[in-house]
Amino acid sequence: MEFKPPSPSPSPSPSPAAGDEDATRREQQQQHPREDAPAGFVPPMSAADVAAVESLLGYEFADKSLVGQALTHGSFYYPYRPGDATYERLEYLGDGVLTCLMSREVFLAYRDLPPGPLTRLRAANVDKEKLARVAVDHGIHRFLRHKAPQLDGQIDDFIKELCEYQYHSNGLLDAPKVLSDIVESLIGAIYLDSNFNQEVVWRVFRNLADPLISLETLGRHPVSELLEFCQKNRRGLKIVKDGWDKNLKVDVLVDGELVGSAVYGQKKEIAQNRAAKAALDKLKETLGQCSVESATGEVHVPLDRLDLAGALEI
Repeated sequence: MEFKPPSPSPSPSPSPAAGDEDATRREQQQQHPREDAPAGFVPPMSAADVAAVESLLGYEFADKSLVGQALTHGSFYYPYRPGDATYERLEYLGDGVLTCLMSREVFLAYRDLPPGPLTRLRAANVDKEKLARVAVDHGIHRFLRHKAPQLDGQIDDFIKELCEYQYHSNGLLDAPKVLSDIVESLIGAIYLDSNFNQEVVWRVFRNLADPLISLETLGRHPVSELLEFCQKNRRGLKIVKDGWDKNLKVDVLVDGELVGSAVYGQKKEIAQNRAAKAALDKLKETLGQCSVESATGEVHVPLDRLDLAGALEI
């Protein structure tokens, strides 16, 4: 479902496109409504926008001011200090309650599953990428109040790449943190507004996050899968990241042969994950496999041995 927020105040000019509407709303929000407003003052979120967000969430707030607070980034107050009127405290609250509720959900849904897979299931359903998907799928990102010049471009890039991954990319997408932040802050706002009613919070989140990532759709992290494949087949693995600072490239060598590489300008970790995925695809194709067999246990070599400053060797 994609939501188009209400149009700005009527004007004689033609109706703007959806992107122009969002820009117009931000411009109106950033203007001081009166000349004697104190330094750092910004107008509250409009009643129409509050109602639109409530409709997206399926929850009506008793304290309407929580909606605006949950969607206000610290940059919105630039050049003044934001104080406490941003989403950060509500995000903290929402993060905690979501972790608790998702722990309960996977514990009850998979009664015979050991802690390791349970932890991965919980993490996948509340991680940055999953929550960013929630924000975009329901149009919540359109109501974010900010003045950070790079954010809109980062969000647009993330939306364009989403179509390549149906459920979860397992580290191949770079989701803007602000998207997951506002979902957590809205969850925190609902938790606070409902007098800390966990069942109300779960009902809202369950509807927003549908479908949850299940054991069948979880998939594997490409670096974990590559490590395990090389261990099982007694292949030598080397992930080279020394050149990333110069050419933004990560290479994967198996038995000394280059089998995968990736370039990504923003984060070395994303480039590493994409290089591992490219290497896996090449190995599967070379060996004529439809899929690389994966074990249900933990990876023998922990991921914290992946030193992002250099290379990993097995």
